[in-house]
Order: sequence, then C-alpha cells, then structure tokens
Amino acid sequence: MNKKLAAALSGGAVLAVALTGCSSGDKGNPKLDAWAKQVCDAVPAQDAKIKAANAAITKTASDTSNPPATIQKTDSKAFQDMSDGYKALGAAISGAGAPPGVDDGTKRQQAAVKNLNDLSSAYADLKKKVDALDTKSQGKFATGLHDIATQMTDLQKQSQSGTVALQALEQGDVKDAIAKQASCKKVSTSDSGSATAG
Repeated sequence: MNKKLAAALSGGAVLAVALTGCSSGDKGNPKLDAWAKQVCDAVPAQDAKIKAANAAITKTASDTSNPPATIQKTDSKAFQDMSDGYKALGAAISGAGAPPGVDDGTKRQQAAVKNLNDLSSAYADLKKKVDALDTKSQGKFATGLHDIATQMTDLQKQSQSGTVALQALEQGDVKDAIAKQASCKKVSTSDSGSATAG
C-alpha cells in the first residue's frame, strides 16, 4: 500500500528546482542580483531535504517486508522534512521581499510564498495523519495509508500550482538574476533531468 504513496510523492513533491533557470544574458541589476542571491542561497539545503524525504518514502515503500511501525516512522519524518523544507523556502522568498524593479513583483512574490506555505501546512497535516495510524492492525494501517496516498495525489496538483507561482516569480530579469547565482546553478545541475532546465 505504501507503493501508492511513493508513486504519489515522486510525481511532483520537489518544486524548489523551479527556482533554477537558464540565463539569456542580462545587463545586470545589482539590487535584483542581491535579491536573487538571498533567495537562491536558501534553495540547495531545502531542495536536498525534500529530495531526501522523497527518497526515504520510496525506499521504505519498495521494501514490502517493512512493518507498519517502520513505515510510519519513515513517512512521519519525511512529511515533517517536506513541511520544514517548503516553509523555509517560503520564508526565504518572503524575507527577500519583492524582487526590485519588477512589474507585479510584490503580487508574484506573495503568490509564491502563499503556495509554499500552503504546501508546508499540507505536509504537516499528512504527518499528523500518519502519526495517528494504527500500526498494530495491518488492515487499519493499510486503509489509513491508502487514504494518505489519495491525499498525496491531491497535493500533487497543489505542488504544480506552486511550481507555476515560482515560475511566474522568476520571469524576465528575475530569471536572469537567479540564473547567475551559484547556489541555484548547483540545484539546476543536480537536476539535469528536470523539465525546468532552459
């Protein structure tokens, strides 16, 4: 039953890589570059945390001999890490403020922060649900895990809207400023298979 959960997770839980773009060669805006550095410096650690959480759930799901208590412990920690990761990304974008000199910068920044915070809350909620599962009854545990996997599928849609919000934030000059940051390049190169590469 945990395989369904793993499949739901692997489909779109990582959207930090949406913050990595390809440079189209820009003239440079020191204020915007400083903003991009502040945002990008938060990305690699959180991206790694979210990916590790995904990997832990997938690994646990692929081992059918894992008892419910092991699955519960792994999934609980993974959901907490995802919640923390998205919250930290939201805090980084919020703390950086609106990208300077960008039309609708405040609106785009707020939309990205809201999506990241909503994702953080959703994963915190999943952690509570996984923690409440009955590990003494295989049947009840499997049913509960099935319900969580269904919620994960819904969460994928939310994750996709978060990716859209981040991509909207990183249009034009913002994309160029982000593309110059070593910390965002690091995430981009580690995700060479990602559709976000430009």
